[in-house]
Amino acid sequence: MEGISKVAVSRHTESEFEPPKDQQHPVKWYRSTFYNITILGLCNLAAPGIWGAMNSLGAGGAASPHLVNAANALTFCLMVVSCYFSSVLVHYIGIKGALMFGTIGYAPYAAGLYTNNRFGIEWLTLLGAALCGISAGVFWSAEAAIAIAYPEPWNRGKALGYWLTYRLSGQILGGAINLGLNADNNEAGKVSYTVFLVFIGLQASGPFVALLLNKPEKVQRRDGKKVDLSITQHPWHEIKTTTRLFFGKKFLLIVLFIGQAVFAEAVFFTYLSLWFSVRARALGSFLSGIVAVISGNLLGAWLDRTKVPLKTRARSSFWAIATLQGGWWIWATVLVSRFRNTLPTYDWSSDHFGSAFGVFLFLVIGFQINYLFLYFIIHNLAEDEPDVIRYAALLRGTESAWQALSYGLGSLTVFGQVGGVYLNFALWAVSIFPAWLVLRHFGAEGKQLEEGQVTKSAQLAQSRETTSGEEVDHVNPKEA
Repeated sequence: MEGISKVAVSRHTESEFEPPKDQQHPVKWYRSTFYNITILGLCNLAAPGIWGAMNSLGAGGAASPHLVNAANALTFCLMVVSCYFSSVLVHYIGIKGALMFGTIGYAPYAAGLYTNNRFGIEWLTLLGAALCGISAGVFWSAEAAIAIAYPEPWNRGKALGYWLTYRLSGQILGGAINLGLNADNNEAGKVSYTVFLVFIGLQASGPFVALLLNKPEKVQRRDGKKVDLSITQHPWHEIKTTTRLFFGKKFLLIVLFIGQAVFAEAVFFTYLSLWFSVRARALGSFLSGIVAVISGNLLGAWLDRTKVPLKTRARSSFWAIATLQGGWWIWATVLVSRFRNTLPTYDWSSDHFGSAFGVFLFLVIGFQINYLFLYFIIHNLAEDEPDVIRYAALLRGTESAWQALSYGLGSLTVFGQVGGVYLNFALWAVSIFPAWLVLRHFGAEGKQLEEGQVTKSAQLAQSRETTSGEEVDHVNPKEA
């Protein structure tokens, strides 16, 4: 595990502290990292944000979750492939072009849900899901790389939280619209199809918003560092390098942790669609976005507390997330085991609604803080900027594979009722120790490194004093 700790130290001990304001480089507002993360956030709102809004209605707003879960499984299967080859696409069209390409397939997905909801047409749901999968994998990889590489180190956590707020704002917007349209519907069933017309229009705006993003070489950071997300190597080299990173022990050890984090999305959306009325599902769509925004930004602010050692931030965040997840999965396991026999439909006027609905909100919080923390992990694994693109692609591809499995299994009636919760609980249990083998090295040698640098500097100064003005000191230049 020695190699893991060296990477964690080398990238973060010297540059993550914010310099005084008078030592920061001046920037133009339209070249700033804040501007670019805002544009990235708007793209996130228009594309995956609205996708999340539709799915937060419970199975895309359909009366039954099985077709939509199957379509989402197809989307994520194709995203595995498009994520894997995204660095090759960046080689040809750049990171901005990749982001634009990635927004194209989302509107057909919304159109498929609309025609299925209104007319019962199923083939367009599957076609839209396929087109979404081809483009979305590229979008996920590109936006992840931009979100990690564009901000200054001391702003990275807050930037991640701010960027992900836009995706959740789409979910809040969709939930608010749907809640207004379905506030009187206290029965089980599908949501109003009118809401999908708004969603289609918003998703179609994605490529035009992406045009406003600055290319990496034009971004101005307050630390003066240039952003370089170019891929100059031959595409075949990129494929081999990405494959080698995937099979490296650093990444393989967090694969299960990624799985327990993102497998949950299909699980809690299916849970919402199976056991709640239409207006309760709309309320869930609205409130889940709000609680996720709050929790994600709180975690991002904590991860940016550079006055707190990296070791402390990494370990405290990891164990807090892991412990909370365990509690929530125990809660969910008890509930679905009971629901399988009682087959309830909870409305907000029902007895025990709070207990059944509350676990949904907490699972959403768990998904959000896990999601943000995964970016923190891969940033600490990457050794250089091209590695950021590769690790981002691997992260999103691995997420997609787990979500394809989750949505695919969720399309099965019995598994959708209880199996998803049981399996996610098991994934959580087996993922903690392998992930800890990676996380425990983040910042673990930072103090020793800094002390070693101070000692060498003192030795160098003392040696120069004892030379009495001689031009050459006796400290090995490599050591100095």
